[in-house]
Amino acid sequence: MCSTMGYGLEIAKITMPDTLKAAGSELALNGAGIRTKFMLKLYVGGLYLEQKSSDANSVINAEEPMAVRLHIISSLITSEKMEDATREGFENSLGGNIEPLKGEIEAFINIFKEQINENDIFDFIYIPGTGVEVYKNGAKASVVEGIDFKKALFGIWLCDKPAQKSLKEEMLGM
Repeated sequence: MCSTMGYGLEIAKITMPDTLKAAGSELALNGAGIRTKFMLKLYVGGLYLEQKSSDANSVINAEEPMAVRLHIISSLITSEKMEDATREGFENSLGGNIEPLKGEIEAFINIFKEQINENDIFDFIYIPGTGVEVYKNGAKASVVEGIDFKKALFGIWLCDKPAQKSLKEEMLGM
């Protein structure tokens, strides 16, 4: 179960909650920012951790509860564009070697096959021993198991070739 608490940080008229509750853990907003492409604001992304960190590699490799929240702020994001961007993100996160996680990646990308609307909220919550719980607008859509998948997923925003460098820095509170 994923629930929000507190007021939070306002970015692009979107309030990212101060905390997320996930499987008994309270995760604090580490940082948040806007994903842009060609000057268009696409989504607000936030990173939630048990303890604040500005070390991307530590976050990626940590075996502890954490979450990424994406709040869609553009009507221009389509399912197809989100699928393509996510595949590209995994390619970058994994240095092109997606084959070992291909099944997990495809299972994860299924969440984007439904229509995506402005103000949709996606939560990707890692719970050790369970995997990444995937939520759309508060409803659990799936669980993708494995620490290696979690590392690849969080790497989309935090690896050396992230979705967007400024968003990475903002998520890390830099």
